[in-house]
Amino acid sequence: MIDNDANPSLADDEAALANHALNLVSAIEEVVGDWIRWSIADRAPDLATTPAADAAVSEGGAALSAELRALLSQDIAEQTEGPLQVLRRGVRFATSVLADASTAPTARDDFAQRAFPDDVYNLAPASFADVHPSLHEPGLIWGAAKAHVHLRRRREAGQL
Repeated sequence: MIDNDANPSLADDEAALANHALNLVSAIEEVVGDWIRWSIADRAPDLATTPAADAAVSEGGAALSAELRALLSQDIAEQTEGPLQVLRRGVRFATSVLADASTAPTARDDFAQRAFPDDVYNLAPASFADVHPSLHEPGLIWGAAKAHVHLRRRREAGQL
């Protein structure tokens, strides 16, 4: 006899993934405004407390939250990008404040220039922890859960 508690169904795994996605979005929402402000302050400390920075934090936080919630509410088969890519695009909020204040661009290596051509201030995070250390664990858990569901679907469809 199989103990279903020890062997969750695919639906159980998908529900767990959805919960991990919500946890990740919630964790990001808690820190994304601080990350935008820190990104501005790191390149131009005097701009961090300006009305422009305040607007970037407010608008950026709301926009990134909406983008992340929309992305992670989709089935994984429909997701064309990951949440870290959404955050990388989010550098546009800090970039706008810095560029409007004529802040000099940051020196970047060839890879950064090719991978992130619009990130002239080298703000794009390489990992969730670059946005905030508290995002490392929920990002890792979400990624593992997504990979697990993807592989399980393929296995159950006979594709593995």
